[in-house]
Amino acid sequence: MTGPATDSTSGAVVAQRRVIVCAGTGCVANGADQVFQAFAGQIKAAGIAVTTEFKAGEHDHGDSLRLNKSGCQGFCQMGPLVTILPENILYTKVKAGDVAEIVATTLVARDVVQRLLYVDPATRKPCRGVAEIPFYQRQQRFVLRECGTIDPESIEEYLAHGGYAAARKAVTAMTPEGICQEILQSGLRGRGGGGFPTGRKWEAARTQKGAKKYVICNADEGDPGAFMNRSVMEGNPHSVLEGLMIAARGIGADETFIYVRTEYPLAVQRMKQAVKDAQRLGFLGSNVFGSGQTLTCEVMEGAGAFVCGEETAMIASIEGHRGMPRPKPPFPAQSGLWSKPTIINNVETLAHAVRVINDGAENFRRLGTTASPGTKTFALTGHVANTGLIEVPFGATLREVVINIGGGITDRRGKIGPNNFKAVQIGGPSGGCLTRDHLDLPLDYDSLRSVGAMIGSGGLVAMNQKTCMVGIARFFMDFTQRESCGKCVLCREGTRQMLSLLDDIIEGRATGETLVVLEKLAHAVQKGSLCGLGKSAPNPVLTTLRYFREEYDAHVFHKCCPTGQCKALAKASIDPAKCKGCMACAKKCPVGAISGERKQPHVVDPLKCTACGVCADTCKLDAVVGV
Repeated sequence: MTGPATDSTSGAVVAQRRVIVCAGTGCVANGADQVFQAFAGQIKAAGIAVTTEFKAGEHDHGDSLRLNKSGCQGFCQMGPLVTILPENILYTKVKAGDVAEIVATTLVARDVVQRLLYVDPATRKPCRGVAEIPFYQRQQRFVLRECGTIDPESIEEYLAHGGYAAARKAVTAMTPEGICQEILQSGLRGRGGGGFPTGRKWEAARTQKGAKKYVICNADEGDPGAFMNRSVMEGNPHSVLEGLMIAARGIGADETFIYVRTEYPLAVQRMKQAVKDAQRLGFLGSNVFGSGQTLTCEVMEGAGAFVCGEETAMIASIEGHRGMPRPKPPFPAQSGLWSKPTIINNVETLAHAVRVINDGAENFRRLGTTASPGTKTFALTGHVANTGLIEVPFGATLREVVINIGGGITDRRGKIGPNNFKAVQIGGPSGGCLTRDHLDLPLDYDSLRSVGAMIGSGGLVAMNQKTCMVGIARFFMDFTQRESCGKCVLCREGTRQMLSLLDDIIEGRATGETLVVLEKLAHAVQKGSLCGLGKSAPNPVLTTLRYFREEYDAHVFHKCCPTGQCKALAKASIDPAKCKGCMACAKKCPVGAISGERKQPHVVDPLKCTACGVCADTCKLDAVVGV
């Protein structure tokens, strides 16, 4: 091969030959570090010249091989992932023991290890690389574009991919007013919650009088099942820092903070390294890009309080106080950190700002919807075939995300089926549960708000038919109740009482009045809580009451959990129309609660049954119901 290769995910020139090991948290947990070490040893043993550091102009050396780690490549279900460039081969579920074969077959013999390729379950055909895998084909990756390719700890490689061009342009060729107007015209909305227009927030801070202003990057991602911001910081930390620099120039700030939860040690490490490298090259400090302007950045670790994701609570935490919200107005853009004008944007918002300045507002608006331009990352988890990190334009439907990209919903045995889908929880504890009727609902701020849900930070949990929706509401209420800062009565006591009422429901003590009180209390907490987290805490309860009322009624009036997940109400039974009398369940039952003749329908003794679920897991005919 001659000439430089092109990375299909970013369009940037890369090394002629390259091995990239995904080192996102998921892949590392499955052994990616051991895979990387195995490659280093096996490549050396094969006599191949290799480097692990990026060097400008390396693509000119056709015989060189580069081995590096990347951030999350997104396809977490199939990790650890290994990409081979320029052949654009993606190997999945790679173990250290597979590396010798990859080196001999692919790096030396220039062939493919077929058994390590992803196999599309729909066509049963092996997919050679990203371009052939439906999970990637249906996405449009911008924020995540370089996360799975570049070395996140190499500022030199980020620069080779056009990094810091937008920040340099903002500092040396644009006015603060021009920056704010470009962001405003792009329609960029905050990606961390309610979707407030970013340009309006920046302009509000810019026009405030006073020489001292601050910018804070909210990287305190605390939603259960959410890992979008963590993955961006781990995979492309310089994009976050660059967006922060643009925001600082836009409002006239000379001091910035990145507030990262301490439970993200790899993200903390890489953000600190990014700041250190930017200082080394003069992008931060007393003479930014030679402009004479001063800009500093401090990476601060939060203690893991969910409420510190709320901007005024985060400000209190940075100031050294207990993280508790305060009433608004005044808004942080008017009086924030140490009573100075302050803007707070989350990781993804700042990364998008880089693209707006680089490509222009008009290009940014070409994707998404009129009111919600651009793309959004989602952490896709739960009972879905392809869990992972994805990025799609606003306006994509739940069906596109969960069924097409996610590969469909799995049952308790891991099998994909068209009737497995039951619900999706979107937006974390602040979001809501949506049903099959919402599969074709466009994912944007306004559409979701109309059905009682929200985009939130982008957590998306898919659930199958064996999920108890009352139990799901209780799970999120337990989380928000424990994370309540306790400042306002309605949130502190209201969430506690809601949790108690949900306990009554799943443990068989509830009456019809319980449901009436639960709904009234949910609306009261929603209306009267001080901050956005308290106001949105009842959303999972209200949406499950709205869309899954029959399950609540079954728990309350029939003292039965239809899915069998609530042990106090579980009543195992066997459907005689499905049971073939194979006796498999009777043999497995640990308490001898199942009886019946061979080839005849069996029955369950409810007095002996402990609702352990072994019979349901054993039965291949799905004849056991209620557990």
